[in-house]
Amino acid sequence: MEWVALFLFIGVVLLLLAGFPVAFSLGGTALLFALGGVLGGGFEAAFLSGLPSRIFGIMTNETLVAVPLFVFMGVTLERARIAEELLETLSALFGTLRGGLGISVTLVGMLLAASTGIVGATVVTMGLLSLPTMLKRGYSPEIATGTICSSGTLGQIIPPSIILVMLGDVMSSAYQQAQLAQGNFSPDTVSVGDLFAGALIPGLLLVTLYVVYLVVTAIVKPGLMPAHVREDRDVMTIGKVLHAIAPPLILIFAVLGSILGGFATPTEAAGVGAMGAMLIALQRKSLDLDRLREVMRGTLRISSMVFMILIGASIFSLVFRGFGGDEGVRAVLEALPGGVIGAVLGVMLVMFLLGFVLDFIEITFVVVPIVAPVLLAMGLDPVWLGIMIAINLQTSFLTPPFGFALFYLRGVAPPEVTTGQIYRGVIPFVGIQIAALGILAIFPEIVTWLPNRIYSP
Repeated sequence: MEWVALFLFIGVVLLLLAGFPVAFSLGGTALLFALGGVLGGGFEAAFLSGLPSRIFGIMTNETLVAVPLFVFMGVTLERARIAEELLETLSALFGTLRGGLGISVTLVGMLLAASTGIVGATVVTMGLLSLPTMLKRGYSPEIATGTICSSGTLGQIIPPSIILVMLGDVMSSAYQQAQLAQGNFSPDTVSVGDLFAGALIPGLLLVTLYVVYLVVTAIVKPGLMPAHVREDRDVMTIGKVLHAIAPPLILIFAVLGSILGGFATPTEAAGVGAMGAMLIALQRKSLDLDRLREVMRGTLRISSMVFMILIGASIFSLVFRGFGGDEGVRAVLEALPGGVIGAVLGVMLVMFLLGFVLDFIEITFVVVPIVAPVLLAMGLDPVWLGIMIAINLQTSFLTPPFGFALFYLRGVAPPEVTTGQIYRGVIPFVGIQIAALGILAIFPEIVTWLPNRIYSP
């Protein structure tokens, strides 16, 4: 029956590659396999009786309420032209330095990641706003596109990230399963707040590594990133800087500070973020009734997609386990050479490759519930594993030729920027991502120190 589970997984991947809707590919394929298994006598129909309770559990899961609220916050800030003003301000502030515009783009990407958490929207927005400016100021197309793609994907790892919200819910369930399988009937828990705290330092580490690379490149190859001559309209005052930076920073501190300080759950903090984003948009007079309708429709579309995929993935995982797929995965991982290290490397490689063809939502809801309980049962820290998975997926989104971020930027880049230039531009940043994964693997305390500091009694 484990082979049937493998064919189920392969069938779902093939359907997704063919372009069929994700939620219906997951749920529909699983139900067809289950029907065949029932008729053939290889699948217990009793497994399907758990579907209603699973779907009801998704509907009543308070943690997942944070998803539409964070999506609303991100879409509202996108419509409020926050990115445009941030980029103009920081470009005027750092643009006269060699490589300053690239550093500005990276910092804006970091702030947008911490404000919106929507990767595709950030890459597209940064591509539309900053790429023409960087090319006009003489930046190498490779440097410009690489900087935009890498900074645009920071929303994967810098909290409050939507992927961390979903990953936190999945990792919590996987951690409890792993402990119950080991005979611990009063299991510890891992929360979204734990992942937010664990992701903070690694996210800042990535930003630092990006900036160091840009500074070194500007020194070694100054022709790739020329300095900009300041114009009269570029003169910055403290008032202009505060007007651009203060609102998103206050919002970030309100959301993250309330979570990390223990004053609010992620869902409550998401509500604060949604209201704060609306107040910022109203203060800037960029949110009228028509634009509010656009924000609501955008939030509804993205949230509906997430929850439909979650329901489909829940059906898939139930049928996959019914065919003994989880036992097969456990046997494969335990048989890999190198023990725990070999198992982690194997899982990371598979997820990295799947990141070329599957969206992070699909991987989070389909692959992570299958492999995480096995890895956690081997004694791995759930927060460390969650952050490693998030950065690994971020890396696969940057890697040629199938990285999603590359497709997003290709869609908005001017015709004179070739696909080859985009690919060459991101390769150094992919190297930085892999180096960061290596650093976190060698020094897991970088991830676990802050959660232990905040949440340990």
